[in-house]
Amino acid sequence: MKTTLNALEDGTRAVIAEMPRGECAQRLEALGLYPGKTIRKISGMPFKGPVTVLLDQRQIAIGHGISSRLIVEVEETEPPQEVRT
Repeated sequence: MKTTLNALEDGTRAVIAEMPRGECAQRLEALGLYPGKTIRKISGMPFKGPVTVLLDQRQIAIGHGISSRLIVEVEETEPPQEVRT
């Protein structure tokens, strides 16, 4: 399921699908964010505040405007398997 980064719930893992164009993309790539990279949303601040993500064991804060244009695909998690005794 594709959505924007700031629409994700906190703690959700996702893969970057599409990035904004231009200088914004260059700045994000300099931080290590690029299509195909897996991230986890840590938190999103209210009132159009920054979104914090975990990328390769580093926390990165991304502004609301950019995070609303960063398209991610939510990683499907496998349901827990039952343990039979």
